[in-house]
Amino acid sequence: MLGSYSQPNNKPLYGWVLVAKDVSSNTTNPTLKQPSDYTLIWSTVPLYINQDCLAYVWLPIAPDGYKAVGHVVTTTPDKPSLDKIRCVREDLTDQSEQHSLIWSYNDSFAYDVRPSNRGTEGLSVRVGTFVAQTVETATNLSISCLKNINANKTSSMPNLEQIDAIMNLYSPLLVLHPNDKFHPSSVNWFFSNGALLYTKGQESTPVTIEPNGTNLPQGGENDGAYWIDLPTGDENKDRVSIGDLSSARSYVHVKPMYGGTFTDLALWVFYPYNGASYAKVKFIKNIKLGRVGEHVGDWEHVTLRVSNFNAQLWQMYFSQHNKGTWLDAFQLEFNVGNKPMVYSTLHGHASYPHVGLTLLGKHGVGIKDDTETSDFVFNLVAYELISAEYLGSTVIEPPWLNFNRQWGPTIDYDLDKELKKLRHILPWPLKALIDDIIKKLPKELLGEEGPTGPKSKSNWSEDEV
Repeated sequence: MLGSYSQPNNKPLYGWVLVAKDVSSNTTNPTLKQPSDYTLIWSTVPLYINQDCLAYVWLPIAPDGYKAVGHVVTTTPDKPSLDKIRCVREDLTDQSEQHSLIWSYNDSFAYDVRPSNRGTEGLSVRVGTFVAQTVETATNLSISCLKNINANKTSSMPNLEQIDAIMNLYSPLLVLHPNDKFHPSSVNWFFSNGALLYTKGQESTPVTIEPNGTNLPQGGENDGAYWIDLPTGDENKDRVSIGDLSSARSYVHVKPMYGGTFTDLALWVFYPYNGASYAKVKFIKNIKLGRVGEHVGDWEHVTLRVSNFNAQLWQMYFSQHNKGTWLDAFQLEFNVGNKPMVYSTLHGHASYPHVGLTLLGKHGVGIKDDTETSDFVFNLVAYELISAEYLGSTVIEPPWLNFNRQWGPTIDYDLDKELKKLRHILPWPLKALIDDIIKKLPKELLGEEGPTGPKSKSNWSEDEV
């Protein structure tokens, strides 16, 4: 046993803790050692709370060259047996950090922990234990996580057949807002219907983009030298802007997480156009914000996190503009088998796990992220595998993936002018409040800058945030 497990009692029992067996032949510095002693972190004796029994949380004191990766919990004040737990050799451990709060009372805190290094190249392995402490926030935790030092840390990652099996089992159903006329399409449909590549200094002579983006500039930086836009002509712009749901694909990036013990499948969806935002201002529920929020080339995604121990869907990430939300599997909505539901917001195309309104603001004033059920449903099992670096040359990345510039032009509209139109219809006490909220929104949400593609996002090689 490497440590005890803890979770809130208002959720179904759903966690796990790694256990270990020493199979090394090194008798001088074995993989595992007993602790030399224990320190009591806190107990529930002085707490005026309802409890089935008393609890005592102990920190194992690791021998020199070893680290504790979990606590021991007992129901009596007697120290646990030294044989109760094992500490891990230091070179097989890494730094961990406190994550979500499990429970707190006065100066007693219990947090879920995760590795500090969580990128695709990271070796850190989540243990499933928790950290107990007497301060609300701690930077140097008393327990560590594990580290996968196997030279082939991706040996447990899925092959092509297993990726397909995961997608067929867990691929989400994306429900579009019934009033959103801007639907997703495939990238190839977008290119084949007249999307244009612009070059700085040669704006009068854009070129048609070849299918799969074979003539797009590769690599480089987002330096403003190139950008993509809709075809010319109002009729063509309108036709391409609304997308083509029948051609839509989810573009899947498969990557290792937690030292190869989990697989993340990021499912990217492309929308040719992102519509204008709507606001709610107190009792005024639906105000269109002029051109605020409009932009060409909208990339959105959700991420499935699957355990490589048993292929179980463990968590799902919902991207929401420049941030997002992780949910455990039991918190998801399943209407068809094991396929989680995803609801896309009106015009903004942020992803949410349930129907409803999320207000990006405060005091009843803000931008609306609005989701509803509809007959416009995109099954993300219609997918194209665009990248799985650990599989080497088995997966060939499409040329458009390595276009590192903007998938839409920078929109040059006067935000103050757009806000002036809005102020005109608002009662005077609300004018300054809506100004303050909108001007603090990120440019990505305002729509002033053309978005970049999936490979330019930080989550391509890092954990979701």
